[in-house]
Amino acid sequence: MKHLIITAISVFFLFSMAGCLLTKIVTVPMRITGAVISIVPVVGNTADAAIDKAADVVDEVSI
Repeated sequence: MKHLIITAISVFFLFSMAGCLLTKIVTVPMRITGAVISIVPVVGNTADAAIDKAADVVDEVSI
C-alpha cells in the first residue's frame, strides 16, 4: 500500500510539473486510445495521427 501511495504522489508531481494537470487528464487518455486504435489495419495509423494532433492542440490550451 505504501508503494502505491508513493507512486501516485510521484505521478501527480510529474504531471503537474510538466504542464497543466487538467490538460494532462484529458490528453493522456486520448493518446492511449490513439495508440490502441493504431492496431486496426488500414485506418488505425490515420486515426492515431488525428487523435495525437488533437491532443497536441489541447496541450497548447492554457487552463
